Amino acid sequence: MSSSSVLSGRRIAVTRAREQAPELSAKLAALGAEVVELPLISITKSVDNQALADVFLELGSYDWVVFTSANGVRYFMEECLRIFDDIRSIGLLRFACIGDTTAAAIRSFHLKVECQPKVATGAALADELIATGSLDSAKLIVVTGNMNRDDLVTKLEDARAIVDQLQVYKTEKTDLSADPVAADFRERGADAILFASSSAVQSFVDQAAALKLAKKAVRPLAGSIGPQTSETMKTVGMPIDFTAKTPSLDSLVDALVKKLSK
Repeated sequence: MSSSSVLSGRRIAVTRAREQAPELSAKLAALGAEVVELPLISITKSVDNQALADVFLELGSYDWVVFTSANGVRYFMEECLRIFDDIRSIGLLRFACIGDTTAAAIRSFHLKVECQPKVATGAALADELIATGSLDSAKLIVVTGNMNRDDLVTKLEDARAIVDQLQVYKTEKTDLSADPVAADFRERGADAILFASSSAVQSFVDQAAALKLAKKAVRPLAGSIGPQTSETMKTVGMPIDFTAKTPSLDSLVDALVKKLSK
């Protein structure tokens, strides 16, 4: 079987936000899969203008900007480029992040990632930053959404860093009860369902009634993109049938192909 048809005849459910699903859906479709898009979350820009002004007025005094997601990079840089007409205006900031997708988003602006842990968790990123020996009295901006965990900030502050948080987006659960694609999923199921965030897992559980499979529907294998998503799946009692080796969409697709080819 050619690489372009390894998922031929397979139905794969994607749970990313509607505006983010196309990248993953395209990768799956290129392998021959039938893609079922279940946008369990929505992600929108959400910036407090006063908080943004406070941070940008002091931008030159920060040592590190810390990103926990590609969404944070996207919306932070949108605001930077809206306010400053030259990327050099951000000064000599150093950039740290979680995950390959977030790192790629930073590099897309021709900026260097100077700190990225091998394990894609907030705690691991804090440990990696602490290991640089640069945190005592250092000033950091942690760019977040509305659902970020506190463990990263807590560990950084315990290491004597001065941490400001800047929310630039919000993640919200969507209601799929009247969605025709969700109705099709309930009736037919899928061979696998892919989770790329903890918030999508939680939304899936919260919408159990809207996504309950019919008796004859195919019950999907569940795949996780990485440690934090897997942790949430375990917490809610969801089985994890396969996990990406590294937290990236390509790795998640590779894990899916390997699992379904067994």
